[in-house]
Amino acid sequence: MIYLDNAATSYPKPESVYKRIDHILRKISGNPGRASHRMAIEASRVVFAAREAAGKLINIPDSSRIAFTKNATEAINMALKGLLKPGEHVVTTSFEHNSVVKTLGRLSRDGVKVTKVRPDRDGFVGADSIASAITRETRMVCLSHASNVFGALQDIERIGALCREKSVIFMVDGAQTVGALPIDASAMNIDILAATGHKALFGPQGTGFLYVKEGIEPEPLVNGGTGELEVDLEMPERLESGTMNTPGIGGLGAGIEFLLKEDVSKVREREETLVAGILEGLKTLKKVRLIGTPEASKRAALVAFNIEGRKPAEVGVALDERHAIMVRTGAHCAPEAHREAGTHPDGAIRVSPGYFTSDNDIEEFLRAIRAIARE
Repeated sequence: MIYLDNAATSYPKPESVYKRIDHILRKISGNPGRASHRMAIEASRVVFAAREAAGKLINIPDSSRIAFTKNATEAINMALKGLLKPGEHVVTTSFEHNSVVKTLGRLSRDGVKVTKVRPDRDGFVGADSIASAITRETRMVCLSHASNVFGALQDIERIGALCREKSVIFMVDGAQTVGALPIDASAMNIDILAATGHKALFGPQGTGFLYVKEGIEPEPLVNGGTGELEVDLEMPERLESGTMNTPGIGGLGAGIEFLLKEDVSKVREREETLVAGILEGLKTLKKVRLIGTPEASKRAALVAFNIEGRKPAEVGVALDERHAIMVRTGAHCAPEAHREAGTHPDGAIRVSPGYFTSDNDIEEFLRAIRAIARE
């Protein structure tokens, strides 16, 4: 079995993640922040340690500005719905994930104004294009650090500086990059960062977080089940209503600790090498059409492509059933990105290696694709 769908969810996880979750379920099953007995206190420590690790990973001065969520989609909904009001303006792109597209679609029906900036053929949006879309009514710029279709890494440092200069909130969807690339939220002028736990952070599914810079206070998406009245609460409690997923957050903390120990730059170097091998192998096949830039250094760890005359879903089934290779096919929850890529409605085949992917895994994948392309 060869697993090459890490852009959807990472596999395998570090052994420490499995052990941490098992330990919490067996030994620390108290409800964090809900009692003063030893198990509840230990559960609170688990959550605090994970929050501190996440803060260190993205280099923020105060980890209490991180609220845990069940995924990046929930984090994105929290920020957009909690901050944008009717009559305000937000600048985004025309290749966002549905978590941004659908949320802004809902808000636009309530009176929020949305401008979508289009990318170039490889999926890159320039800071100048963002600047041209900003008006006096603009409250926020919201875009993904890396498209989950094009893979293109946006120049968020330059765009962040632009937003700071114009006093506009800069929000980044880091679902494909937090944990996979070094991210310094302070240096990059990121005001809001949405992250998922189950991809590059090596946490379990059902985990994620939202970072919100001090001075920005979104209204809670969910009310109740936390301390005093919501009006009296500060971050992170005001965004974390209800019983928390302590085993999941603990597992996420273990995943982040693994990354901090390994060094994210080392992870990036390894995954960039794997992506370069995939790109080189696919470029030699006449029937293959690559989506996005041919330069691995400008990509997240994913490559989307199609084979002439073959449906993506058909190729995905062949890879799984005949070669025991798992990739993702279809629209990748980003139909707008596929419209920009010219691959809507069938989508594409997406291969996404991870830190634990071997060179042999890539060779086997390319061998399988050559065989399918010849048919």
